[in-house]
Amino acid sequence: MNAPDIEPAFEPQLSRPSRAAVMWRRFRRNRAAVLGLVLFAAVVLAALLADIIAPGDPLRRVGVPLTAPFVDAATPLGTDQLGRDILAGILHGARISLLIGVVATLISICIGILIGAVSGYFGGWVDDLLMRVTEAFQTIPSFVLLLALVAIFGSTIGNIVIAIGIVSWTAPARMVRAEFMSLRRREFVDAARNLGVGNVSIIFREILPNALPPVIVFASVVMATSILMESALAFLALGDPNFASWGNMIGQGRAVLRTDWYCTVIPGVAILLTVLSFSLLGEGLNDILNPRQKK
Repeated sequence: MNAPDIEPAFEPQLSRPSRAAVMWRRFRRNRAAVLGLVLFAAVVLAALLADIIAPGDPLRRVGVPLTAPFVDAATPLGTDQLGRDILAGILHGARISLLIGVVATLISICIGILIGAVSGYFGGWVDDLLMRVTEAFQTIPSFVLLLALVAIFGSTIGNIVIAIGIVSWTAPARMVRAEFMSLRRREFVDAARNLGVGNVSIIFREILPNALPPVIVFASVVMATSILMESALAFLALGDPNFASWGNMIGQGRAVLRTDWYCTVIPGVAILLTVLSFSLLGEGLNDILNPRQKK
């Protein structure tokens, strides 16, 4: 008598790709985002290798003033009207731009999250009060308010970073508020409230992680805007002269713009590529964090 066929107790399951692999696959489908990542990596690499490629103080004089690019091997990108190496300024200026972009963005996002979360979660008179404050800030043009803050507190690099963060929080606050208003009545929030979880824990542990994806995407816009704001301040001679920044290079080179264009064009191109990298990275982050995207 033949033995009955015994079916296997379980069938091997195909390994599912990890979350990181799925996110990377979404990101790399966007070629513009990959280009943004390459540009951003180049800026970070320039900042990290600045002391190796161009050691020493980037503000010191190294050659004959207004040497054109690709004329002297010691200064391949030329020198400005004070004889300073433009390549050294570009490399060391990348550090200042990244510092301004990252720190100012963190300040603005933290303020925006705090105000938007409290406003969207509690609603009522708390929401009305905080939104009136937000609208009051929005009635003043951001750059005008930035000029006022820098004029009052001084144009040191620390004051500039803090001032940029202060004038940039309103958009993240409104975004977080909208997310909280749509999430505060969801089932998982009601369940946490019924279990006796406090408001602070519900805000920061239950709702905030679900409200962060659009804020993270918007952070790339804030970083780009922060760099442009610092450049505009430096162009108006309100930047910190003790640091080599791309904005300072443009502001100082405008006096010789008609005769020696490279003094302003080269740092201008550096700003353009950096801001472009943030914009393209924002598109890639949207592809990663948007749940409607196909896996």
